[in-house]
Amino acid sequence: MKTHFVDLQERAASRGELTRFAQKFGVVALVDAQSRRYLDLGLHAGRYSEERWLDVLIDEPLILKVPLVRHGNALTIGAAETTWKSWLATA
Repeated sequence: MKTHFVDLQERAASRGELTRFAQKFGVVALVDAQSRRYLDLGLHAGRYSEERWLDVLIDEPLILKVPLVRHGNALTIGAAETTWKSWLATA
């Protein structure tokens, strides 16, 4: 299986890519509320629209729950080893 790795600290995720994940899981699923950066920014006190959250996630990649994995049209957020293994089995 061909893989492509993107270091989000070097190149931010595009709005389109994040939107794809947000449409499937909801934008809140993309936010790592346990990350140090999330806490440092005081984001726990904010109430943002989905559009505003996408802006924040683009500007602050350290609050993204990772890895964000795409396999064709299939998507996962975070460690989803069972799903990944199923992808490998069908590849």
